[in-house]
Amino acid sequence: MEITDDTKTKGKTMNNRELGKLGEDMAASYLEKQGCVILDRNYRCREGEIDIVAEKNGVLRLVEVKTRRSCLFGNPGEAVDRRKREHIKKAALAYLSGCGRYYPDVRMDVIEVVINHIKDAF
Repeated sequence: MEITDDTKTKGKTMNNRELGKLGEDMAASYLEKQGCVILDRNYRCREGEIDIVAEKNGVLRLVEVKTRRSCLFGNPGEAVDRRKREHIKKAALAYLSGCGRYYPDVRMDVIEVVINHIKDAF
């Protein structure tokens, strides 16, 4: 996937929502290249949200994607704190109860995306 100059689209800087969408698109593409089938994206319920729901070899993967412009304030995955994990777990239970299929193996993953464009690096 191509990343435009300085995380800009059509001459304007991306806002956080657009950056997050770009990161989720990149993460979904990565998962597909790893052999996963994307079952759902941005699953929302009262309890929370799951960015990507994917399956590979019978294992359901519930994926939180964190995208940042830099690691200046830590790695993106560090933003998945206890409170966020609890929301994801509750959303996972809601998804599993409504998906109509039994998954004996479920895992929760975090994919970090860092877009770091260094202009005039050398």
